[in-house]
Amino acid sequence: ASFTISLHKVDNTTVLIKLRPGVSPSCRIRIKNVIKSDLKIKPGENVTFTFTCSTPEKYFIMEIQKNIDCVSGSCPFGDVHLYPPGLPRLNRTYIWDVKASTKAGLELKFSTPWLRQIEPGKTCPDSISYKINSSVDEATVNIGTFCRNGSVSRVKLLGGVVMSLHLPWHSLLITSGFNIANRASIKRLCIIESTLKGESSITLMSPNYPLGFPEDELMTWQFVIPSSMRASVFFHNYSLSNCERKEERVEYYIPGSPSNPEVFKLSDSQPANIAGSFNMSLQGCDQDAQNPGILRLLFQVVVQPPQVDENVTHLVDLSKEKNMTVTIHLEGWPNQVPLMSEPICLICKDPRTCDRVLTLTSGAVYRISFLCKDLSRLRITAEKGIGCMDIRWCQRKIYSLSVPKAITRLPIRLHKFIWKLLATDLINVEITSPSLKLHQKQKHVPEQRCNTSYSYSIVSATPETELNVGEFCPGGSIEKIQMRNNITIALKTFGKGFINESIPQDLKMSFVPHIKDECTFTVSPNPKAKVYLQTPNWPYGLPPYVSISWFIVVPSKQTARLGFSKDRMGLACETGRAYINIKEDTVGAEETVRREDELLPQPRNMHHSFWVNISNCKPVDKTQLTLQFWVTFADKQIDLGIILAVVAGAGVLTAIGLTVCCVKKKKKKKTQNPMVGVYNANVNTQMPGKKGLFGKGRQNNESHVYAVIDDAVVYGHLLKESNGSVTPEVDVYRPFDGPIGSLPPSPPPFSFRKDIKCSSNTEEEPPALTDTDQDTYTFAHQKLGQSKDNGDANEKDKGDTSVPLLENKEQDGLVE
Repeated sequence: ASFTISLHKVDNTTVLIKLRPGVSPSCRIRIKNVIKSDLKIKPGENVTFTFTCSTPEKYFIMEIQKNIDCVSGSCPFGDVHLYPPGLPRLNRTYIWDVKASTKAGLELKFSTPWLRQIEPGKTCPDSISYKINSSVDEATVNIGTFCRNGSVSRVKLLGGVVMSLHLPWHSLLITSGFNIANRASIKRLCIIESTLKGESSITLMSPNYPLGFPEDELMTWQFVIPSSMRASVFFHNYSLSNCERKEERVEYYIPGSPSNPEVFKLSDSQPANIAGSFNMSLQGCDQDAQNPGILRLLFQVVVQPPQVDENVTHLVDLSKEKNMTVTIHLEGWPNQVPLMSEPICLICKDPRTCDRVLTLTSGAVYRISFLCKDLSRLRITAEKGIGCMDIRWCQRKIYSLSVPKAITRLPIRLHKFIWKLLATDLINVEITSPSLKLHQKQKHVPEQRCNTSYSYSIVSATPETELNVGEFCPGGSIEKIQMRNNITIALKTFGKGFINESIPQDLKMSFVPHIKDECTFTVSPNPKAKVYLQTPNWPYGLPPYVSISWFIVVPSKQTARLGFSKDRMGLACETGRAYINIKEDTVGAEETVRREDELLPQPRNMHHSFWVNISNCKPVDKTQLTLQFWVTFADKQIDLGIILAVVAGAGVLTAIGLTVCCVKKKKKKKTQNPMVGVYNANVNTQMPGKKGLFGKGRQNNESHVYAVIDDAVVYGHLLKESNGSVTPEVDVYRPFDGPIGSLPPSPPPFSFRKDIKCSSNTEEEPPALTDTDQDTYTFAHQKLGQSKDNGDANEKDKGDTSVPLLENKEQDGLVE
């Protein structure tokens, strides 16, 4: 098809057709017998041409520029038309270059649906865009890029204007959408009028955004808003230049305000809840010539109807709190920022100071209100710091980790309350829950899920590593957790019932002296419950060389059964060894030790309170140490054999007593000889049996030496009468069955573990431990049948060896 473009000279219009940048010249323009790559048609020319291809829109673009002189000639007020007609369907840009005096600026008025400003580089949904540039003293300032369907209804500019309209090749738009309305002196760079008729949200930018507002310039935005609506201003992105003179600022003219203009810094919270129309101006400054900096601003104006409860205030008294902040925000903050076009919830410290996010600090009293249709979208996140630098001032102090009532009384759901517990290296943290206790939340175990509306997440942090101790819910069996290093405890809610459940919170915290393990749990289960316990940092595994202990309390009339959820640790060590130590908290108890290359213990009964210690090595590759074990309880059963043995023993002792009594009476009847002291060096005063059965010497205890002996009562006579079948009642050692302290089983020291390397692929037996190795990490006990002299002679006391000797020197630093 051929096209004819005829331009009248008085229209002062030029048409330029040229190849699109980056496109190969596969299509050309033919004028008669001449082939061209571009075509320029000047005012007064009449040109007929064709394209050498059927899809010229893929290769060519078109610019139509019209020069308008409003300085020396009459200004063509009224609608601006798309001229000339009959243009080929190419991507085209209309440019109107209007010259005007700075003493008589220009006013551009846009027809509905008006314009919406967008950031440079972004595109409009229909690909139709406007670009407005101001021309002052040959300097060009980009006022902004706009799409259709917005709120910008008029723009007034100082001096001339260069207006551009970009249309895609398929657009059917036949009008420019604006007119030159008037000439008016405005004495500032520009005035942008934005008309908002109902509930809405708009985004605007300063001229030349993001490159920088011109130096020492002033511009104004006029917002036309119905008096029945409320407007709020929010600055989302801004930067400041380096001022030599004056100060960059924002000024508001609000009808009815007692202090017009109201002056704000760009860093201030901007006015909110403004009734009706208002103006906002941006003032620049004289910039440093060497380092001018950049002044720019992107902001949002939100218009919404007044809220029913906007005059309802809520008292938040934080005057008695210390080191605490309370932030009220929208759900998902700060990771999810709501769209600017969405209706928003505003939190107000006073009727005109409102924002999407409001942070309150301790030591003050606040009266806040909400401009929000749906308060369920709002959340509270609070943080409190508790520190201890000297254990002498902190050790006896107990802190209550409960949410203050000033927060729970607000009609907003608590999202998270965080306690940050800070202490020096030699001070640790003890968490207790005296009445409710805690249980470890485990998603894969139905019995271990939370049935409350909140849980506690506990994390222990060191400069080298971070240990996620776990997530815990109230109503369990863990009554105490001791942890090293700085601790963060976060109360998280996941239900609407927290306000009603907040009263019985009983989590307590105190600072304690240094402990050995990274974490120690004290577990006091319900005798009827099955308790599941697992290593911290689940499911990612314990960090290398970390040791964790559990002390499980077994009631006196109960027997506990301990079992592991898998047969092996499932771990391969690169350096050191991983161990599991199990030991009952009673004198003489055997200690069960398993390494990572051994089978874990089978389920076993524990008759006393016991310790479970798990110590990690440095794993190979990505293998991790994750273990879970369980504990159940049953009533103790009395063995029938033991009952029969006790009855038989009582019968034998009764017979011995009767025999001795009869002999004594018979002798007394015969004669009443005076008692004399007798020493028989040939009599063996040792109890018949294995030599050295007792570990405790009696050289300092003379209860076995008779000061006066009846001449008829001697050991030989008694043994002769009983034919050696009855053992005389003598001083017998009984094991100590009282408390022995709260020290966990001693794990191998890290130096030992690091010296031995193991591999999951080797079948060889591990090297036998030497006596020195055993002394460094095991409990030494007096074994039945070991030979040791009782020391009844006049030897010096060699010490009481009846109580297990804790020979790990590392234990000396432990405290109860």
